[in-house]
Amino acid sequence: MFLARLKPGDQCRTGVKQRMVKDTTLPDSLEAGRLEAEETVEPLPRFMSVRQVARYLQVNEKKIYALVADGIIPASKVTGKWLFPRDLVDQWLLESSHGGLLADRMLLAGSDDPLIYRVIMQIANEIQSRGLVSYTATGTQLGLSLLARKRADICGIHWGPADESRQRHPALLKQHAQHNDWVLVRGFLREQGLMISPGLAGSDPEELFSRENQWVMRQEGAGSRRFLQEIVTRHGLDPAARRVSAHAFSERDAASAIAMGYADVGIGIRAAATEFGLDFMPIGWEAFDLAMHRSMFFRTLFQKLLEQLRSTEIHRMAQKFGGYDFSETGNLVWPV
Repeated sequence: MFLARLKPGDQCRTGVKQRMVKDTTLPDSLEAGRLEAEETVEPLPRFMSVRQVARYLQVNEKKIYALVADGIIPASKVTGKWLFPRDLVDQWLLESSHGGLLADRMLLAGSDDPLIYRVIMQIANEIQSRGLVSYTATGTQLGLSLLARKRADICGIHWGPADESRQRHPALLKQHAQHNDWVLVRGFLREQGLMISPGLAGSDPEELFSRENQWVMRQEGAGSRRFLQEIVTRHGLDPAARRVSAHAFSERDAASAIAMGYADVGIGIRAAATEFGLDFMPIGWEAFDLAMHRSMFFRTLFQKLLEQLRSTEIHRMAQKFGGYDFSETGNLVWPV
């Protein structure tokens, strides 16, 4: 091995310190000492550069840029330069080693449901500060994007009639590169239809689409909006005939808009209509499924969620809401 001839205390151009070390394995007739390079590892800063985080993770810099572009690694851009908080990178590594899921955390995103909300609140109250359990209604497609980026642990989805859910729902998951690491579990079936202001009880779909009635519309990517598009197609209705007066981002948000008089009708589930004292026109049944990383299925918190969904207390609550079927709760929908 080539060793530079430096005097004690000198430094090489790379900043690697050198020191004299006595080689006791050499006979005295040979050179009594030799230089040995001793690398001094400098502590990484709190905010690492691309080069530093690449060295830290033992990957090349191109890989770091790819992780940044995909929104996978925690990073911030400051005056055109990417910086990586070391604490968050460490946390990201720890979470990734658990499939992106921590045992004491269950963050549920995706489709809205009044019963799921109450189950989550019960679990949160039971575990107190021993874990984090939360539920954010984002709509189906945004929820899946959050799951793919490991910003959510579970995503509730619904996308059309129940009898087509075993084809449609896996197809949604396969739009994401991470789908091979996911599983899909049946939550329950629920009744979907039109939530109606009490003054319009008895109307048919054609009458509800008249310009006299005001609609509350859901956002793009919401399963309920997809369901409404299929109703329009099935009945040959003119979507342009609707008069939209409000926009909502969840089932309960839409029901609230009608109950408060901002709209007369909107797509939604029977449970949401019941919760807000609205009339309901049934259209059909849909499946509410739960997508997650396969390791999440075995976590205590998720098993507690399934246990609650099968409990007598929750079933009694579901009967008051109306429009729930738990006959397939907990069944694996995909992969099969």
